[in-house]
Amino acid sequence: MAKMNPYLNFDGTAEEAFTFYKSVFGGEFVGVHKMNEAPGTEQLPENERNRVMHIALPIDANTTLMASDIIPSMGQKLAAGNNVHISLHPSSREEAEKLYNGLSAGGQIEMPLQDTFWGAYYGNFKDKYGINWMINYDANANNN
Repeated sequence: MAKMNPYLNFDGTAEEAFTFYKSVFGGEFVGVHKMNEAPGTEQLPENERNRVMHIALPIDANTTLMASDIIPSMGQKLAAGNNVHISLHPSSREEAEKLYNGLSAGGQIEMPLQDTFWGAYYGNFKDKYGINWMINYDANANNN
């Protein structure tokens, strides 16, 4: 597989969440496209027209984090739960701490970042937008 791009769905908070993620990862958005830019969206309720149709934030040369908002008037429902985790494999303990501390701010810690029995420096949490993250730095692995 050449690369994997996690794609997230939000209920009207995609742009806010991605602004937060950008503050942690850095970089620039590849694009922020709103529902009102697509043909036929004039039929959407006014409060849904400014929702995000697509947003993308390159994390590195091989990974881009992408997302959109759901459209409730079209019958879409967000089911936030534990069915999606994003696993990050930083290249150093320092990077692991930066990512963990940044992304977990305002969220719910599931496992503090710590040395583990499997030899990794690992922690996981749910961020303040309900997305589950795992940070796994293993000095003896390729980190992928």
